[in-house]
Amino acid sequence: MDALWQDTNIFYNILCFLITENEKLFDRSDARLYWRTALHIFVILHHAGISIFATSLDLLSSPVLIIKDLYTFKFGYLTGWNFSFQTLFLSLALAHDVLEWINKHESRLGNRIRYWRDVIFTALVVPFTCFVTGMFWSVYSIDRELVFPKVYDAIIPWWFNHCVHTNIAVVIAAETLLQPRRQPVNKKLEVTLSTVVSVLYAVVYYSIYFFAHRWLYGVFGIMTWWQVCLFQLFIWTSVFFFYWIQFPLNRMVHGPEPDKLHTKEANMETKDERTVEKTNGIVQTESYEERNGTVKNPDLLSAPFATKSWSLKYRLIRDQFENSRL
Repeated sequence: MDALWQDTNIFYNILCFLITENEKLFDRSDARLYWRTALHIFVILHHAGISIFATSLDLLSSPVLIIKDLYTFKFGYLTGWNFSFQTLFLSLALAHDVLEWINKHESRLGNRIRYWRDVIFTALVVPFTCFVTGMFWSVYSIDRELVFPKVYDAIIPWWFNHCVHTNIAVVIAAETLLQPRRQPVNKKLEVTLSTVVSVLYAVVYYSIYFFAHRWLYGVFGIMTWWQVCLFQLFIWTSVFFFYWIQFPLNRMVHGPEPDKLHTKEANMETKDERTVEKTNGIVQTESYEERNGTVKNPDLLSAPFATKSWSLKYRLIRDQFENSRL
């Protein structure tokens, strides 16, 4: 019993130590950097392991034609393209994390890495990851044979399917929480990259059909050509929608841009007096109380509601009625 109690006490002390250190870590200014680095290392290892496992699959020995197609046309699947985009982004992100830990992230090299890291994330990783995850699981829930036939289960384990279609979305969700990206870094370049990749993939995908007579995704096989054209337009629209929506969502998480926030605070700290024009044309000063809706006689102003926000307009109207006497 003494030995058991001693072991329990040791475990308790270790647990307390870990909890205490973790709390200290959250209180540190570099806590977000720590978690970003941990995320990038973990996901790079995740992607490397998945890639190694995928190359080890013996697809050619299968008697099923569509399983052989997984190997023959392995460079024609959007899932693989998106996986490559994420791997490139994670490599740049980890490189920038290392520079930030050694305080070299503001160097010329650090600025270039950060620039391309953010461009690749916003232009390629977010739009195509959202599309791959959303489209795959939407079609899968309707009829899995249209996107991931049940015959694949004989050689591809269920967890691999989640690694390449579910975990990828968790990556961008965690990255969005840890790294503010409220605005595009280079909107023209990012839109160009998204457009080029979208069109290039369409060329590759339809070329495989025309030359090899294979639809890599069965959902295209049940459509007429005009439906295929409409579906392709929907794909391109979805990609650009996911590109544009990421920025307002990021601002919802991290708040408004610092420049705008500072400007708003500066406007609130302006001088307590400014000139306004009275009804009789005489220029006088308006006090801080008058600007904030506590003026005793707002009727003296020529246009008391014209330059004020809706909240101040409401307060002016409210005070005017509350202080009036019938």
